[in-house]
Amino acid sequence: MEALIPVINKLQDVFNTVGADAIQLPQIIVLGTQSSGKSSVIESLVGRSFLPRGPGIVTRRPLVLQLVYSPKDSKEHRSAEEVLRHQNTEATTWNPITQLSHSIFSKGTINLEEWGKFLHTKDKVYTDFEAIRQEIERETDRMAGSNKGICPEPISLKIYSTTVVNLTLVDLPGITKIPIGDQPEDIENQIRNLIIKYISNPNSIILAVTAANTDMATSEAIKMAKEVDTDGRRTLAVVTKLDLMDAGTDAIDILCGRVIPVKLGIIGVVNRSQQDIIDKKTISDALKDEATYLQRKYPTIATRNGTPYLAKTLNRLLMHHIRDCLPELKVRVNVMISQFQSLLNSYGDDVSDKSQTLLQIITKFASAYCSTIEGTARNIETTELCGGARICYIFHETFGRTLDSIHPLVGLTRMDILTAIRNATGPRPALFVPEVSFELLVKRQIRRLEDPSLRCVELVHEEMQRIVQHCGTEVQQEMLRFPRLHQRIVDVVTQLLRTRLPATNSMVENLVAIELAYINTKHPDFHREAALVSGLLKSTDGLIDENSPIFRQKTPRATPSPVSTLFKHVAAITDGHENKSPNNSDSPATPQMNGTPENKVLTPQKPVNLLPEVPSQTSRKLSDREQHDCDVIERLIKSYFYIVRKSIQDSVPKAVMHFLVNYVKDNLQSELVTHLYKSDQAESLLNESEHIAQRRKEAADMLKALQRAGQIISEIRETHMW
Repeated sequence: MEALIPVINKLQDVFNTVGADAIQLPQIIVLGTQSSGKSSVIESLVGRSFLPRGPGIVTRRPLVLQLVYSPKDSKEHRSAEEVLRHQNTEATTWNPITQLSHSIFSKGTINLEEWGKFLHTKDKVYTDFEAIRQEIERETDRMAGSNKGICPEPISLKIYSTTVVNLTLVDLPGITKIPIGDQPEDIENQIRNLIIKYISNPNSIILAVTAANTDMATSEAIKMAKEVDTDGRRTLAVVTKLDLMDAGTDAIDILCGRVIPVKLGIIGVVNRSQQDIIDKKTISDALKDEATYLQRKYPTIATRNGTPYLAKTLNRLLMHHIRDCLPELKVRVNVMISQFQSLLNSYGDDVSDKSQTLLQIITKFASAYCSTIEGTARNIETTELCGGARICYIFHETFGRTLDSIHPLVGLTRMDILTAIRNATGPRPALFVPEVSFELLVKRQIRRLEDPSLRCVELVHEEMQRIVQHCGTEVQQEMLRFPRLHQRIVDVVTQLLRTRLPATNSMVENLVAIELAYINTKHPDFHREAALVSGLLKSTDGLIDENSPIFRQKTPRATPSPVSTLFKHVAAITDGHENKSPNNSDSPATPQMNGTPENKVLTPQKPVNLLPEVPSQTSRKLSDREQHDCDVIERLIKSYFYIVRKSIQDSVPKAVMHFLVNYVKDNLQSELVTHLYKSDQAESLLNESEHIAQRRKEAADMLKALQRAGQIISEIRETHMW
């Protein structure tokens, strides 16, 4: 199981190169307040003093520290070449004798006890731990500045040694409350958010460091650990500065978990004091003094405390934790490989032959556009109708229902019909209903079908324009990738649709004009209706002649009417009123308009003329003959209107399909090639948007890291797990 920690270290290196936090790797997070002894604990685990020291906040960036146990007989991490490369970079002059002696006699990493490597300096080897400290300070200042601010970007450091155990530690900035110097006002929130980000990782182990000379109940580290690890399954407490407790007190209750219980345990350690650091006391001497102090002060629990026991405990906890997390980690990596492969495919490959790529995109777009209309697209929309389905809906639901809702007699009153009949007869009274009145009235109603038909063309045109935005995810990705090409394609499609719109409108207008040009009263469907009306006329002829007011007002040819009677009669006919007379005493009174008496209509407020004015049309009760004439005309209008409406409802969609939809489908690709496929335009049209190129690079790097991680995990054998 010792092999598991190096595996996680390799994964950490892989993902640090791409700066990704998507994979939550098992690691130990060191958490504590400022001056609680975090750095001293880490240095004790390493056995070397290499972390920055000083007043105030010193750790201002997360330090990912990988401790790698490398015995001298190990060939995996040791190489003479690395030391020689390091020495060559530091040499001021090149001496062949020195070079040869180094090649033959150099102890190199083959015989080194310990050395370090930073991820950001690639393969540079650090054998001096003071140089490691300086590099940490320099890299911190480079990213976080020199104003005591913090930066969330981690520094990765590997330390190879013959004395360490395999561990992965993350040293975080110490918890602080009050900004000092030129620190930002929200330094507390910045540090807290950074710590929460790391300890929220469910695969991490929290190492909560608290000084023994403070009250355990006020420990900020344990409080924050409990916030994210409520059941305490992954929290280990470390109590530092046991030798600095007040006289007469000890930490036996704290270390035994009687004050605040911690599931993974509480381990006490003794750090070097500031004076020891000034006196350059070695950590090996400090570890000996720590063991002596624990044996003298806490003899019963000395074996379960101290830095060596802490290192072994962390190593054991981390190995078991990695073993538990590894299966889920493997699944997660495989899922993300699939996701990023799909993402990278959606961004497309780098363009090498721009002319070929341009032609491919044009062909793909034209094909996707036509497929969306025909309903054969691979990705069928499920949230809304689009493309051909929407055009079908426009034809049969929107347009069809609109035509069905137009009543044959809409806007046509009985008085309109009667007036049309009278106007069609001219000065002669009619014995029969004139045919020209039927034609005038039915044409007026047929014209009402033109506006809905033109609106149908407009709706289909809008949908054809809208299809550009809904013609396949592959094409949409290409459009996002090349915004200038997208704009030009939209322009070409818009122009093509715009050029077809007048021809389609003209055809639809002609369809209505054709119906208006010739009223076919011999139409088979209308002929049957006309025959029924003719029979109705014959059956009611006697009733009409007998009850007609005109029939009752007939006088013998030899007896002319008086002039006054003639005027009244003319007024009654033209104005649609029946005047009271001895011959028509049983007829009802004439309705009044706007409450004005009849004599005021006939004699308006102006100089009296010889003849009364012809009044405007007013409503009145129709005679039986007039009622019957209106019924006949209405029935004929309805019959013929239904025939025409049915024809328009059938022919307009066909015209729109032929002149607009099918024409665009058949000519779209040729139009795009004509306008876009030009060698001088290919370069400018295929300029990628910057964010797409950046995303492709990020996705490619992440996919490469995930594939490498999958390869590393797959190398683990089942025997390594136990």
